[in-house]
Amino acid sequence: MRWMSVVQPEPSAVPPERPQRARQERKFLEGPQGRGFELRHLFRVGREYVGAIRALHFAGPCVTVFGSARTPESDPRYALAREVGSSLARAGFTVMTGGGPGIMEAANRGAKESGGRSIGCNIMLPHEQYPNAYLDMVITFRYFFIRKVMLVKYSYGFIVMPGGFGTLDEVFETATLIQTGKIGDFPVVLVGRAFWTPFLEFLKSVVEENGYVDQIDIERLTVTDSAEEAVRQVHEAATRRFGLRYSERPKRRWWLFEH
Repeated sequence: MRWMSVVQPEPSAVPPERPQRARQERKFLEGPQGRGFELRHLFRVGREYVGAIRALHFAGPCVTVFGSARTPESDPRYALAREVGSSLARAGFTVMTGGGPGIMEAANRGAKESGGRSIGCNIMLPHEQYPNAYLDMVITFRYFFIRKVMLVKYSYGFIVMPGGFGTLDEVFETATLIQTGKIGDFPVVLVGRAFWTPFLEFLKSVVEENGYVDQIDIERLTVTDSAEEAVRQVHEAATRRFGLRYSERPKRRWWLFEH
């Protein structure tokens, strides 16, 4: 299999149509629009969705690593995320992230350095987020919701490093999908006790106490400081609960001209 190469454009090379695209997205969310506009939006969504499925069809068993784009290389959490990516690669998983800098870069970097496969699902933002330099394949999304589907669809587990609104959104959305049975009971491992313990205490003492979630919903979220332990939990769930086994790569059939 040949992977797409990643070229990071200079800021001056940003296509001029991107601000226009951002305005179109905002306009769509501002209520009913003209029927032509709505129809064009529908086709754009469909094209991006099909393109992502084609690109990721042969990604292999993935584990998605979530975390902040703002974590510098000097931060110990960057080194920990790099170790997570390396351990996942050695366990035979494809490492999937949001494709940007910070924790995402660290996990992709660890996978790449250990000879594993590294995939990024990047997102177009008004302040551009460029793909990091450690990706075997990058898919750039216009729509957050399609990107979020792809980060879940191909993964046997989720490892979550510290992060901000985006990371918390990804934790809650994944937990909600598991809680409601929309996806299987995949492991969600929070890495970094100092960061995540107050978060879990809030869920237990406030959210659960008020009856908004059940105890089992919170117990699905496990926390550790160890990259090795996080990967072990994911590996055990993938093999014991979901029947994943090491084997020769199956013959591929390109029905939709997949990558």
